[in-house]
Amino acid sequence: MLLALIAMTCATIAGRIELWLSGQWPQLGWLAGLRPIRGDYELVEMGTAIAVACFLPWCQIARGHARVDLFGRRLPAWLDMLWDLLMAAAMALLAWRVGAGMMQKLASGESSFLRGIPLWWGYAGVLPGLGLASLAALACAIGRATGDRRG
Repeated sequence: MLLALIAMTCATIAGRIELWLSGQWPQLGWLAGLRPIRGDYELVEMGTAIAVACFLPWCQIARGHARVDLFGRRLPAWLDMLWDLLMAAAMALLAWRVGAGMMQKLASGESSFLRGIPLWWGYAGVLPGLGLASLAALACAIGRATGDRRG
């Protein structure tokens, strides 16, 4: 998803440069076949949110979340388990609220301004990542409870 967003952004930038260089904004965009992609901001916004949510479970399992290690090595292991449980609860809460927001957008039929993309699609794309992140945090907490220091 991120590679597709990068490619789309590069194509849009190339199209904007071509239009700017031609001095015929926007009449001459068809000359070289390059033109800005309509609604690219909407697509990047939705795609980035989905990509970030999909990385959250992996980040939890890999212990990639930002944390302060000043006292981390000296604290008891049960405290890490507590943080994992809190992360599981936070991700479950986010998944619940995103699901509620998705249902609201679905019922209202709201869509993006330029492309007309139903907004609930973005919510639906984020929801599995949040649910899996909650399960991953719970699995890490269970791993710590059974004695695995890494979770």
